[in-house]
Amino acid sequence: MEAVPIYQMVGAKVMAADVAAGEVAAVNGAKATITTEGRGNIEGANVVKTDLIEASKGVIHVTGTVIMPK
Repeated sequence: MEAVPIYQMVGAKVMAADVAAGEVAAVNGAKATITTEGRGNIEGANVVKTDLIEASKGVIHVTGTVIMPK
């Protein structure tokens, strides 16, 4: 279960306006694919809320499902 939250994080603060389609590396080194159509999705999980909570080292975006490591 420990791998799930780490798979859902990237090593940078990325606001919704700065997201680009393509492949990103999660904190654990795994790759994830992002698309930007509509609100966007990551690994097939639709983004339902962007820039929900902003902090000095990151920002939380909400997806409709848990993104599981492959």
